Amino acid sequence: MRVLVLFAHPVETSYGAALHKAVVEELKAAGHEVDDCDLYAENFTAAMTRQERLDYQEVGPNRTHVEPYVQRLLAAEALVVVHPVWNFGYPAILKGFLDRVFLPGVSFKLVNRKARPSLHNIRKCAFVCTYGGTRFRAWLMGDPPRKMAKRHMRITIKPGAPLGFYACYDMNRSTPESRERFMARVRAAMRSF
Repeated sequence: MRVLVLFAHPVETSYGAALHKAVVEELKAAGHEVDDCDLYAENFTAAMTRQERLDYQEVGPNRTHVEPYVQRLLAAEALVVVHPVWNFGYPAILKGFLDRVFLPGVSFKLVNRKARPSLHNIRKCAFVCTYGGTRFRAWLMGDPPRKMAKRHMRITIKPGAPLGFYACYDMNRSTPESRERFMARVRAAMRSF
């Protein structure tokens, strides 16, 4: 299976980077073809330009500035997103990727001014993320990253496609042992992806 791995963390020595490395290693070891998209290493520009916004609903011209990323997304059969949770949301670079690449004609079609999800080439999806706070604290805030993954992404990809959500909560008080347990869980999930 061709798997697009989206990674969004600026520090190469972070626990998030270690998770990213483990995800890529395990997917490759399981025989998957991996397109490893490290948004920071690739200097992805998160901010949508004025022209991009003006062209947003024009299928074709709306892809001009991000065509290589659109092609990578459309060539994928699966998607794994590895990211930290900052301020109860995605890092800006990942949010920018979703804003700029998940376009009309790419991830959805506008039919009678209504969005119809169409990223049906993605037959499997997983999110691997870290939260500074506890699960309870995230729950009190509504846990937007979990909802975005489990609701928005679920309806955007192929209907009925499996979607895994692997979250390491309470990183602020994590221990080497708790991080190793989560790493083992992520490795096992990617081995059987």
